[in-house]
Amino acid sequence: MQKSDLKVLVEQIYENLLERIESEENTSKQQVIGYLKDAIDIVANINDKDLDTIEHTKESFKNSYKEIVKESLDSYQNTNEKFGELTQLNKETILKCNENHIDLNVLSEKFNEIHTHMSEEVKKANKVISNLHQKVKILEETSNLDPLTKVFNRRALGSYLSEVCENTNRPYMLHIMMLDIDNFKSINDKYGHVAGDKILIFISNILRKTLRDGDKIFRYGGEEFTIIINRNSDEQCELIANRLLTLISSNNLIYMGERISVTASIGVTKLKESDTPDSILARADKALYNSKKSGKNMFSKDFN
Repeated sequence: MQKSDLKVLVEQIYENLLERIESEENTSKQQVIGYLKDAIDIVANINDKDLDTIEHTKESFKNSYKEIVKESLDSYQNTNEKFGELTQLNKETILKCNENHIDLNVLSEKFNEIHTHMSEEVKKANKVISNLHQKVKILEETSNLDPLTKVFNRRALGSYLSEVCENTNRPYMLHIMMLDIDNFKSINDKYGHVAGDKILIFISNILRKTLRDGDKIFRYGGEEFTIIINRNSDEQCELIANRLLTLISSNNLIYMGERISVTASIGVTKLKESDTPDSILARADKALYNSKKSGKNMFSKDFN
């Protein structure tokens, strides 16, 4: 593991510890010691090939965007300064015209010079913008994270499920949940796409706070999320599904001073020995369809 990876890990542990202390009304020394022991176990058992090892992918993605934004702002500032200089030159040219008799040749030469400079700066700015767009595109195509919700993306889901299905000696049960936000198109049409984006972030935050560190969250596409539940029985998985539905429906999102009520539907299945990524996702999707068909804001299961 690289030094930079270890630094990110320590920062993550520190932030999580502070969050736990803040969330508890009375935090004891023993609770802090227990958390630190858990952190030691996590560090000791890190697998560099693991999909979410120390959330390094998340930090790398976030930091890469910071660099692109910084580069964009620097470029904008540089272009803005150049246009400021050209504006000043334009003012000086006009003042000279007011002070003296107008020499059309000199005036034409000056304005042609200003126009040439402005055209060159616009070309430079467009080139920088094009390069930045390309960098963002490459970053999104190679990352395992969804840029909006910061959970894993569909690309990461395919890789993870392929690895899971190849491991036929898995000693514990694994469940798949497909979660879809109800009436999402209607919400987008009524409140706009910005509100829709905020709902997606709202849902992903609920999932992150509710599920355990060992469970994994993926944005499957649009308003749909896939959740991998590790080491739980069928009954426990059903309890988790019900809890998620209750949390989503009972926490209204405030947007532009208005409360937006959100519900979701869930389909649940579990991994079989003969499963492929396509077969297990198809089964979870079919269970999700049954939830939608049966009235939404509920979960359906297929454990056969």
